[in-house]
Formats: sequence, structure tokens, C-alpha cells
Amino acid sequence: MVTTRKVTPVTSEDRVDEPRDDQSGASPSVQAVVLVGGKGTRLRPLTLSAPKPMLPTAGVPFLTHLLSRIREAGITDVILGTSFQAHVFSEYYGDGSKLGLRLRYVTETEPLGTGGGIRNVLDELTADTILVFNGDVLGGTDVREVLNTHEESGADVTMHLVRVSDPRAFGCVPTDETGRVTAFLEKTQDPPTDQINAGTYVFRRSVIEEIPAGRPVSVEREVFPKFLSEGRHVHGHVDHAYWRDMGTPDDFVHGSADLVRGIAPSPALGDRHGESLVHEGAGVAPGAVLIGGTVVGRGAEIGPRARLDGAVIFDGAVIEAGAVVERSIVGFGARVGPRALIRDTVIGDGADIGARCELLRGARVWPGVQLPDNGIRFSTDV
Repeated sequence: MVTTRKVTPVTSEDRVDEPRDDQSGASPSVQAVVLVGGKGTRLRPLTLSAPKPMLPTAGVPFLTHLLSRIREAGITDVILGTSFQAHVFSEYYGDGSKLGLRLRYVTETEPLGTGGGIRNVLDELTADTILVFNGDVLGGTDVREVLNTHEESGADVTMHLVRVSDPRAFGCVPTDETGRVTAFLEKTQDPPTDQINAGTYVFRRSVIEEIPAGRPVSVEREVFPKFLSEGRHVHGHVDHAYWRDMGTPDDFVHGSADLVRGIAPSPALGDRHGESLVHEGAGVAPGAVLIGGTVVGRGAEIGPRARLDGAVIFDGAVIEAGAVVERSIVGFGARVGPRALIRDTVIGDGADIGARCELLRGARVWPGVQLPDNGIRFSTDV
């Protein structure tokens, strides 16, 4: 039984979303584009009320971690390519000045895909070098190194490629001995390389002009293969940096925990790392155990003898006495009753889980649903 824990408190005097003063000089010759237009269907019901990049991750919107990395690299001019619930981004970030950025927003009136989303922001692009990010990836690579590779190679496009232990679940991107990309391969059980597309690209602005306008375009399936067929220079920046696609509940939980424990780097968190992160206004009763990178949101309440392991507890949620929450997400204002067992589960905003309920193995509870005491139990018999 675990009897000790390290809790990292966060107060209003020590906010995670303030800009830092120790950044490198700004790079006016580089602009960043972040694509945040997806609906996040794999994370429902959480994304019924908020876009995926705005879900709390280690206590702040996931997008804040990426924006802080962009700012740390010295890039201050950022365009967000939005679509689904576009107003949420502008209402939260405004002009970006609190993060030390100049933020602008370009909204798609219809889904345009990754390539179409990049082309859609062309009118806002004035720099010769454009750094593009998929807004649902948690990464740890040094952005400046990717830019250096692009400049030194003289490429039309540079892709960040990350090496993974099992590339079978991803499309592979082999490169030759000089670093030039040679192919874009679909998922295969016998991949020729462990290099996969990490969702970060550097474009020459003139190349973006060549992407078809006004229709859906996939940069991975259409634009890059076309460039290769034409003999264009597509280069790879390859490393072993931290990388995780945050599109599923399992990845979301693990990514949040990795941020809290310092496994995934984020300038937005500084050096505030530990077994848990408890935010301003939250209450943690004596005897509660918080481990595994657990996050407790603002105003949340954790009852006595509750055990939270790798849990993501959104603002205002309540975990009653003796409840166990493992590798799960509990939405805004939701309640988990006494001695309930929640494991590998997503609980929507405002849901109420009765005492001694057991929710296991990928269960999802929609917002506002009420489960009575002992309402759902799973047998543990073999």
C-alpha cells in the first residue's frame, strides 16, 4: 500500500500559463501555424463541451503546452487554424499577449483536412519559413533543431520524424543516407523503418501556395506524396524525442501524467513536477493518496482515503471517501461516490456515479448521467 505522495500545489501567484522571461530572441522570419480544427470524436464525451486542444492537461488547456514550446523557441507570431467551436480559442487566449505571443485566428467554414487547413491560413503568412504543428500532439523535440535542419538542408519541406519502438500502428517515413524522405508508407506489419510522421513540419511559404485551395486536402496522403513524385526536396529531422498523439482517452491520461511527472517537457509547467499536481482551491482530505501523475483541478474535492493513480480530475469534480480512480478522466463538476471503483474510464461533465459502482475497461459515462448506488458492478471472479 502506498502511504506517501509528493503533491505539487499551484496557486494564483505561481500560474502555469504565464510567459517566461528567459526565452531566446524572437524570430520574425518564422511564423507558426497550429491546426486545431478537429472535433476530437475519439475523446467524447469530453469534447462535447470543449475542443480537444482546450481540455485541461496537467491543469491547463493542452494547447498551452504547445504554445509555450513555440514561445520558448523564440517564435512569437502564431496563427491558429480553427473550426469546431472556434470561439473557445479566441475567448481564452485573446491576442496571446499573456503568453508573450501575437495570436491570430483563421476559421474553416467547412473541414479542409491537414493540407487544406494549412492552405487556408495563407493570407496571414508573411514570413518565408512556416512552422506547422498538428494541435493534438504532445511532443518534446527542440523546435529550434527542426528549424536548423530545414535551413541547413535547403529543403522545400522538412518533417519531424520520431523513432518509435513499434511503428506498425503508424505510417512509416523512410529517409536516405542524406536525410531526404524517400516514401510515405501506410501501416504495415513489416515496416521498413521505425520512423513515423510526428506531425510537425517546416514549409517554405511558396510551397504552401501550391496546395489546392478551397477543398479538403490531406498533407500526408496527397501533398507530400505529390512532392516526392515531382522530385521536390522533402527532408526528415529524425530524433527520439517524447511524442504522443493525444487523440484517445488512454493517451490523454498518460500524456497528462507524463507532463506532471516531468517525462514530457513543457515550459508552461516550469519545474513543478511530482507524483501529483493539485490546483488552487482544490481540497484533499487527510488519508487520500495521489500518485502516478494525478491532476486535481481547481475547486475539486478529494475525500478521505480516496486513492487516485494517474487520474485527471477536472475543475469542480468531487471524489468521495474511499473511492478509487485509476487512469481515468473525471469531467467538470462530476461526482464519484464513496468506495466506487473507476478504472480506465471517462466520466462526462456533471455525471454522478453512485456509491460502490464499478466502471472498468474503457467505460464512458455521458454528461449529466446519474448512476445509483451499486448501479453498475463488474465481477472480478475468474
